[in-house]
Amino acid sequence: MDRTTIDLWVGVLVALGVAAFFGLAMKVGNLTTSNLGETYAVTAEFENIGGLKPRAPVKSAGVVVGRVDNIAFNSKNYAAVVTLKIDQRYPFPTDTFANIYTAGLLGEQYVGLEAGGDEIELKNGDKIAKTQDAIVLEKMISQFLFSKASEEDKSTKNDGTTPTVTETKGKSTELGDAPF
Repeated sequence: MDRTTIDLWVGVLVALGVAAFFGLAMKVGNLTTSNLGETYAVTAEFENIGGLKPRAPVKSAGVVVGRVDNIAFNSKNYAAVVTLKIDQRYPFPTDTFANIYTAGLLGEQYVGLEAGGDEIELKNGDKIAKTQDAIVLEKMISQFLFSKASEEDKSTKNDGTTPTVTETKGKSTELGDAPF
């Protein structure tokens, strides 16, 4: 093969690589087109939305039923107001729960809807009253460490020494002894 043929093939392969990278970036960034038809908008208030972003999926039973349209801050009650656009093919009752979950290896966050049993359905402009915030890993770790620190404080006496077996009402942690 001559030099121009090799250069042509290298150029084609580089172009395909760039196109594949661009397609992957669009998929990861949730910027691909969705097949949502006519939608209705509902809002939900959360104390903490974690890393939820506009255009994040709204799922129910693992099926994408909508997208996050807008996120705003309510300065009166210090909560995040999330506007959800839900496909009209999927009606939900008014007692639906809206939860923020994390999925995938990259930590994509999405809103999960769990339908209730009410006969009345959500309409355009309604508010979902029952919500659960995003789980923030840093907050869980700090609560765990705080609870461990408070357990250690209870296992020492006021003078800093460790209580004896008789002072702990007969409880022993030695091997072979019953824990009660």
